[in-house]
Amino acid sequence: MSAEKNPSPKPGDGPGRPGRRTPLIVAAVAIVAAIGVTAAVGLGGNDDKSSADGSGSVAVVSGGDDSTRAATVLDRPFTKPGLVLTDTKGQKYDLRERTKGKPTLIYFGYTHCPDVCPMTMSNIAIAKKQLPKADQDKLQVVFVTTDPERDTPAELAKWLPAAGDPSFTGLTGSFSTIQAGARQIGIGIDPPKKENGNVISMHGAQVIAFSPTTDQGYVLYGEDTSADDYAKDLPKLIKGENP
Repeated sequence: MSAEKNPSPKPGDGPGRPGRRTPLIVAAVAIVAAIGVTAAVGLGGNDDKSSADGSGSVAVVSGGDDSTRAATVLDRPFTKPGLVLTDTKGQKYDLRERTKGKPTLIYFGYTHCPDVCPMTMSNIAIAKKQLPKADQDKLQVVFVTTDPERDTPAELAKWLPAAGDPSFTGLTGSFSTIQAGARQIGIGIDPPKKENGNVISMHGAQVIAFSPTTDQGYVLYGEDTSADDYAKDLPKLIKGENP
């Protein structure tokens, strides 16, 4: 889970600086040891709550120890969250209905994020522009806020084109609904809180790719995925293939 603070940390702080931790992904212990990927679900690292509510958010990964590949391919895919939220036009947006049969990338973040969220949106946007026009039109990129109190439809409508691409879908709604939807795909988020005058938002920083052929989430990307990594994988994802 990633903890991000607004304003940005001081320059020179390392990866272990206060206000940010490496994002986590839940995986079987033996496989984690083999490929060096870890995971966490639920709130504040409390996995018991997630397991108890039957969310089934344990990701089993495959692909051996290929550390050169940005994507983590899941043997047990995620079902697309049953989220009904509000888009940047103030209209109801049923995630499953609107993205059914379409290659879809889903990311949970917030507009006041100082680093990871805008970088992730920018990298996906750069990669998307390298696709043929027909494939660009097929790809759905959905950004769900983890800070709905500040991220109104108008705020998302202003931020997304600057951080990523005007075609990206921004969604907001009640925090409890968003949190429950995130948990369905193994993303842990905490309510934003004030600390020393700053607003802190903690959220998993993974992008989940859903296949257009099954509407299942087989592929996962971490925060270090580059624009080149996405550019390499998107043509396959759009066809419903694993990278």
